[in-house]
Amino acid sequence: MDIALGTETRGEYLGLEVAKSARKLVEEIALVKKDENVVITADTSSDMRVVAETAKAVYAADAIPTIILYHTNPTAVMEPPAPVAGAIKESDVWIEYAVSYIQHTRAWRAALDNGTRYLCLPGMDVTMMVNTIGRVDYNLLIVMSNLLKEIVQKADKVEIKSPGGTDLIAYNRGRRARVSGKLADKKGEPVMLGGQVSWCPTEETINGKIVFDGAVWPPAELGKLSSRIKLTIENGVATKIDGDAEARVFERWMAGFNDPTMYRVAHYSLGFSPRITKPTGRIVEDERVFGCIEFGLGSQGAQIMGKTWSSASHTDGIVLNPTIILDGEVIEEEGVYVKEEIREYCRKLGVPGY
Repeated sequence: MDIALGTETRGEYLGLEVAKSARKLVEEIALVKKDENVVITADTSSDMRVVAETAKAVYAADAIPTIILYHTNPTAVMEPPAPVAGAIKESDVWIEYAVSYIQHTRAWRAALDNGTRYLCLPGMDVTMMVNTIGRVDYNLLIVMSNLLKEIVQKADKVEIKSPGGTDLIAYNRGRRARVSGKLADKKGEPVMLGGQVSWCPTEETINGKIVFDGAVWPPAELGKLSSRIKLTIENGVATKIDGDAEARVFERWMAGFNDPTMYRVAHYSLGFSPRITKPTGRIVEDERVFGCIEFGLGSQGAQIMGKTWSSASHTDGIVLNPTIILDGEVIEEEGVYVKEEIREYCRKLGVPGY
């Protein structure tokens, strides 16, 4: 039987493991300190076991946990209720578990401007928390992330191909990359889950085809894909969407905003969480399928260090088994890293096949 978002419903499922994972998140990643105000936001689609264990871990760290639960918005990047906006703005640390995340909203920007350390973990359930945090050598993963960041930002020409039909060329032109999954050690900085490096090549140089064959979310009707969604990219903008029924859903959702900036490529992200081997429909986990590449469209946050713009929403899509070529050098071939210095970290992290 399939369960929505892949969530196992029994309360005792991975109970000990998720408690340990929550403590690791709070103490070693969020770096919560004594007497800090930690706001945990969740919507009615969130896994409340994760929320509860996180709050316990915050309290055990002598900090002050506040849980805010509100309705599930129809899609991501919608403004939250005013009391939510007020609470996150006054927090020292904000951990977001809401499935319909509010990253890129005015409330999110106000909270960051006020100095909150924000951890973006929408839709995290106990399985995801254990597999992406509890059972991972997080510090080693960050070291590997920094290696990949350096490799990416040293390159100019970026070519992405895949068996599904992706064939994309772009140029960095000196653009910097970002370790999305880092420690929350800086005020006003958004922190993503480990196992991802993000950047955006110079937007107008991005041309070719992106074919999503792993997952796309939002819209809520999608998630893990059963057919491909094909995008034609011209000068950094998706000008055509092709495919079967799921592509039509995506096309209608994008058109419904009546916002031309929704079609702009906002970022590239390498995914490499060592225990994530296939899409599940939970986008934060799917973005980190080991060896995948993810593309975002819509709002581009300042942390990407690109042109930066606001859109009506933001969506992410996954390309599986990519071949990545940087300045003519193949660093990954059909989902397998071939550059030896990267493979060394794959072995240290216990990734099968290395």
